Amino acid sequence: MNIAICLLVPLLGTVLGSAMVFFMKNQINNKLEKLLLGFAAGVMIAASIWSLLIPSMDMAKEQGDIVWLPAAVGFVCGIVFLLILDKLIPHLHLKTDKPEGIKAKLKNEIMMVLAVTLHNIPEGMAVGVVIAGMLAQNSGITLAGALVLSIGIAIQNFPEGAIISMPLRSEGVSKSRAFAYGALTGIVEPIGAIITILLTSTVLPILPYILSFAAGAMIYVVVEELIPESQAGEHSDIGTIGVSIGFVLMMILDVALG
Repeated sequence: MNIAICLLVPLLGTVLGSAMVFFMKNQINNKLEKLLLGFAAGVMIAASIWSLLIPSMDMAKEQGDIVWLPAAVGFVCGIVFLLILDKLIPHLHLKTDKPEGIKAKLKNEIMMVLAVTLHNIPEGMAVGVVIAGMLAQNSGITLAGALVLSIGIAIQNFPEGAIISMPLRSEGVSKSRAFAYGALTGIVEPIGAIITILLTSTVLPILPYILSFAAGAMIYVVVEELIPESQAGEHSDIGTIGVSIGFVLMMILDVALG
């Protein structure tokens, strides 16, 4: 039951955020969007450090390995993995009309959904690998730590859900379809988490590498998408404020409750 909650809480955040399309105007306020993008980036940075990289190094120390090696190797591999996906999966970022990835004849709304789905993959992996660490019992990762990470990702998924559903609505997509598309982007998270749990729980020695792998993948999303989008154009300081709020909130949650 506890594992199911950890798996589903991030999806709930996306669904609730996507539901904002029923209550807000067609166009999300530019300043609010920058604040939310920055907030999501701050949460992901803090989660990468306290929920993934630090536990990775702690586990490596317990296993008698070089403390920094799994963290460094896994982190770089996570960056490379997302870079490859970024080059392969056709997707379209917010406020751009130039698709990325392999050329495909897809509607803009589908490619916008794929863009958000792409960076939900590492979030699902992060939740999955922390749950796997919790199940290992001797990893130092607790149920509280796994739940804190899930809640943190759910918090930043809320604005992400709104940020994907609202632009779809402004593109002429109906409210119900915009909500459905936004909610669907979150389904990849529990799926990715379950796959990660199944893979990682069978080979415990690689757990430190998978923890840092998820961290690298999350940081790729932050640097490649969230921060540039929050800093583009005017009012970039609002995006910076959002980063600081998200970072501090996630840090407090992880240290105080994890």
